[in-house]
This record gives sequence, C-alpha cells and structure tokens, in this order.
Amino acid sequence: MSQLVSIPAPTAVPARRGVISKVLHDPLGVISLVVLVLILLATVLAAVLAPQDPARSSLDDIFAPISAAHPLGGDSAGRDLLSRLLYGAQVSLLGATIALLTSLVIGLPAGLIAGYYGRTFDSVSSWTSNLLQALPAIIVLLALRTVFGPSIWTSMVIFGVILSPGAFRLVRATVSGVRNELYIDAALVSGLSDTRIIARHMLRVVRGPLIMHSAMVLAICINIQAGLEFLGFGDPQTASWGSMLNEGFLNIFQAPQMLFWPGLALFLTSAALALVASSLRDALQAGAVKPVRRRGSVKVAPAGDGAAPSDALLSVRDLRVAYSGGSVEVVHGVSLDVAHGEVVGLVGESGSGKTQVALSVLGLLPTGGEVTSGAVALAGERLLGRSASFLRTVRGRRIGYIPQEPLSNLDPSFRIGNQLSEVVRVHLGLSRAAARDRVLDLLARVGIPDPARTYRAFPHEISGGMAQRVLIAGAVSCDPELLIADEPTTALDVTVQADILDLLRDLQQEKGLGVLFVTHDFGVVADICDRVLVMRQGEIVENGPAQAIFDTPRHDYTRSLLGSMLDGRPARLARVKVTGDGRA
Repeated sequence: MSQLVSIPAPTAVPARRGVISKVLHDPLGVISLVVLVLILLATVLAAVLAPQDPARSSLDDIFAPISAAHPLGGDSAGRDLLSRLLYGAQVSLLGATIALLTSLVIGLPAGLIAGYYGRTFDSVSSWTSNLLQALPAIIVLLALRTVFGPSIWTSMVIFGVILSPGAFRLVRATVSGVRNELYIDAALVSGLSDTRIIARHMLRVVRGPLIMHSAMVLAICINIQAGLEFLGFGDPQTASWGSMLNEGFLNIFQAPQMLFWPGLALFLTSAALALVASSLRDALQAGAVKPVRRRGSVKVAPAGDGAAPSDALLSVRDLRVAYSGGSVEVVHGVSLDVAHGEVVGLVGESGSGKTQVALSVLGLLPTGGEVTSGAVALAGERLLGRSASFLRTVRGRRIGYIPQEPLSNLDPSFRIGNQLSEVVRVHLGLSRAAARDRVLDLLARVGIPDPARTYRAFPHEISGGMAQRVLIAGAVSCDPELLIADEPTTALDVTVQADILDLLRDLQQEKGLGVLFVTHDFGVVADICDRVLVMRQGEIVENGPAQAIFDTPRHDYTRSLLGSMLDGRPARLARVKVTGDGRA
C-alpha cells in the first residue's frame, strides 16, 4: 500500500466569536439592546418601581405636574402616569407577544413543509395565505370584536392568524431557495430523515430572516394594539399604552405630557426591537459561505424489476432514465455490475449520463427525472421502488457517496464535527461522546493533520482538499459495502488529486469496498480502477478490464477519449506494483 502524503497543518485562523460576542461588538446593537433590556426590566418590575397603584385616582392630582410624588405627572383622573406607563407595558408587550406566537405557530411549520415538499400542500397553503393577506386586518378585528367581545387578548390571537401569511411566505421562500443545495442532497444521501433535515438544516437557514421578521411583527403588533385602544376598543380602566394615548389625545391642550410619554415608549420599543434584530441577524449570518446551487430538486426513482447476479455487490440491469414525463430519455438500457472489493470506473464526457446512473442507484434524481425501466440491486436486494424510509437506511449505512464540489456539500451553518457525528449517531446509534471519538479517528485516518481542530472548524475555514478528505471520512464513517465516488477529484489541483486517489485506494483495500468511480479523466481511471465502462450519450459503448481498455480499445469513442487526454503518451496504469516508499 502506498503511504499517505503528510499535509502541513493550515495556518491557524482566529476563533469564531459567538453570536452574543458579535452583537456586543456592534455599538448600535449594544445601545438598542440596553434600551430593550431596560424596558423589559421595567415591565417585569412594575410592581416594585411604580410609585402608586395605576388605578388609584385622586381629585387633588388631576393633571398633576411633574414632581417627586408624580415623576411623570398625573392624568385627567388623578392617576400617576409613571405607574400606568409601567403597568401598561405589561399589557402591550404581552398582547403583542401573543399575536407573534400565534403567527409563528401557524406560519413556521406550514412554511417549512411547503418549501421542503412543495406539491399539493404548497398549493393549498399558498392559496390560503393569499386569502388571509387579502383581508383588511383592522376591519376584520373590528368586525370580530362584536362576536368575541372587547377582549384585547382575543383580538391579538385573531391578529396573529391574519399575520401568519407573512411568516409562511418568508419561511417557504427561504426553504425553497436552499432545498436544492448540494449539502441538502448530501444529507439525504447520508440517510438522514426529512424531519431531521428540516429540524436542523432548514431551521438553521430561516432563523436569521425569521428573527428580523419577528421583531418587525412584534413592533407592528404593539402599535396595532395601541391603535385599537386609542380608537376606544379596549378597556379604559386597564392601564395600557393605547388607552393612555387615547386619554392624552383628548386632553392634549391641558396636559400634553399625557400624550408624550406613551408615544415615547412606543417609539423606543419599536426602534430597539428592529435594531437588536438587525444586529442579531448579522451576527448569525456572519462568515456564512453561500453554497453552489444544484440544478433541480430531488426525486425518488420509481420502481423497476429484474434479477441480479447473486455474487454481485451492485447490479444494474437495463436502466433507462427519462425526463419531461418520459419523452426525453437520457440513459438507454445501461447494465453494469460491481463485485465486492472491485473498483469500476464509469467514464465519459460531460452529459454522457454517468451521474444519472449514479443518482439512480442512490434513489435520487433531479426534478422531472424518473427510471422508466430496469432494476438496481444491492447484494441481491432490490432498491428501485422501495420506500423512502428503506432508502434512508441504505444511503449512508450500506452505500457511501462522495460528491463533487466538496465545500458546497458541507452545510456552512454547522461545524464539521457536528455534521459527521450526526450521520454516525443516526445510523450506528452511538452516544455523542462515542460518535465524536469515531469521527476524530476517521479524520486522522484520512490524513488530516489536526483532527481536533478540523472537527471544531466551519467549512469556510478549511481548504478544498481538506474538505474532500472530510467528505471521504463521512462516506466511509458507517462502514458501507459500496462507495459511489462522483468526480471526487475534479475540483482539486494535481498534487492534492494524487493524495486523494492514494487515500481512496488505501481505504478500498483496507475495508474491501466495492467502488463505482464516476469520472471523465482516464488518468484517474488508470490510477485506481480494475474495470472500466465507457459511456456515450446514455449508453455503454465499451466494457472491459482497465488494462485491456488502455492497451486495445475497441470503440472509436474510447480511442478518441484516450487520444484527447493522453496526448499520445502511454497511460500511467494502476497495475504498476507499489512499494513501501510510494508509487513505482
């Protein structure tokens, strides 16, 4: 076996600051956070801070000026303005919170499901959202007040339902935008359930926009509630900012301070919410790397039947893949076998159908793609047409997958160790500590110099070569029987490419893996493959041992590929014996 090339550790990068630390380094965020905290503390401690009972009135204190007894003055009933302002904050903030939570309880799960799955639920929920958004909120609130009474709490629940389309549309659009990213496909290939992907990856994506949306909705709810009470649709005996505005407006010429203080409270609260949310959103999204989007979404291939050789690890028989409802066929009757411990190269130019075959084996095809006929079996067990839950137990556990574009297949929101540990815990049922130890061992095995540092790193903190090693570690983490490598060295430079091929060869021999190696590079084929299948326009045009393909290619297309890639020089074959010092 060849020895792994030692790669020097990358230059250390500064530790990533936490979200709170980033917010505290934003002066505007700090000021607004302090204002918001002071408002919340004053609201919670209203019973301690209020000089008087907010409902206590005195004829002697009608329109009382600012004094030690009345720090903000008195109102038209002789009640203390500061006391009513503090207790009024409880009503205003609690009512707004009820409306916000109602909108999120309805809009968040509906948006996640509609954005992730689409189809019928998306159509129905979008139609319902459009209907709710078309309703004039204030008129609806006023109309329902006659049915449910003047309760401000009921009004806020109804208002939350009316506001739920905003949360729904935001979440749905955000989820739809990342649903087809490569790291989501990587999670599917790893065998993670839809629920787990939605709960971890999708929620992680929507949290920044949702925080900003929630702050704006909370500010709107506070002002709408105050507006309803200002119009006289609340309980005038209950202290709230809206009822204080109503009373202040009626007495604006006698005591203008009655209007000023609740107005100032509304302004400061709304502004602080918006600025804190903006600062927090920026902190959450700082350092995120925008992944590359894959064409189309994911679809499980339909059923196919057919027998497979009993001794084949992977058997594909008469596989046909089509798009546009079956009218455009891109794979035409492909058959291939991969034996235990064998490396089979699937070679062809871009667009020849290589990746379509690989995705069909995994049960994942882009939107519109379907297997129209044929059979795929793993160790004699049929794969096509099986349930999604069955395929999740196969992907990641029995079939490992190494994709193209390594950095795009890692979720930028999670640390590398977290992503690898998740797959191990799902498939092997290990504890958090055991999963961490296994991942660290795997990272060391694939030649990463400092596994602990890489375990803690985010994807943007490592190089492309390191990221490919991480993906290889993830692909073999659950000891699969079959490894599908789809152009795993395309995005790497020549030196790193050689290291990755050495690593794959060592792991394949060490674990006895069957490997389907998808590539367009005959140099890679010569380095690692035992047998070669040449694809052209969706068909296998030549099939044979790698040595025979290089020595005596029979098909004109194979000869043209070899001629274009080798420039007339002899191929570097993997059949050359390897010494302990490296490749001969």
